[in-house]
Amino acid sequence: MYKILIVEDDDSIKEELCALLRANGYDAVFSPPCDLALLDVNLPDGNGFELCRKLRMQSDVPVIFLTARSSAEDELVGFGVGADDYIRKPYNSSVLLMRIARLLNRHTQSTLSARGLTLDLSDMSVRCGDARVELTKNETRILACMIKNELASKIVTKEEILEELWNGGMYLDESTLYVNVSRLRDKLKSVGASDRIRTVRGVGYRL
Repeated sequence: MYKILIVEDDDSIKEELCALLRANGYDAVFSPPCDLALLDVNLPDGNGFELCRKLRMQSDVPVIFLTARSSAEDELVGFGVGADDYIRKPYNSSVLLMRIARLLNRHTQSTLSARGLTLDLSDMSVRCGDARVELTKNETRILACMIKNELASKIVTKEEILEELWNGGMYLDESTLYVNVSRLRDKLKSVGASDRIRTVRGVGYRL
């Protein structure tokens, strides 16, 4: 079930959004991690533009601004800080659901993101900030497995990684896995992410 982050200062609209999302198979949440964020611009303890900017420093999840602010200048600022869409209130429920589904489909098909890393599954590369490095098939699958477990706040065991590779038609033993993880660490170091893969002694790894 996809998790949709709702940041909205109007309680009635927040409840309406929660009911809409849950009725359509989504899990409405109020804090990260999430698969997509719905942000208002006007917030009691800050503004949505700044929140989006901070979110973009940590994650590549889709962001939709859902706001009563309708000026072209506000919309330009929204896209400038990293939003994927900008919807004005009052919104149409069917249109909102369609745009959420489109962004989730586009995002989950090609990328996975956690801890400042964005893994592009389509071209087997990983980005950290503006730096990018290409990966092998094994390295891509290993990092994808780690990111998925990190998003679920779980440690990934060596056995889980090997099973993931076997399911993808790649057969590695533990010693070869260590070599691949070591090479992956070196590549992450080259893009300024040297501390991302942590070994959990006797268990496996986590980001």
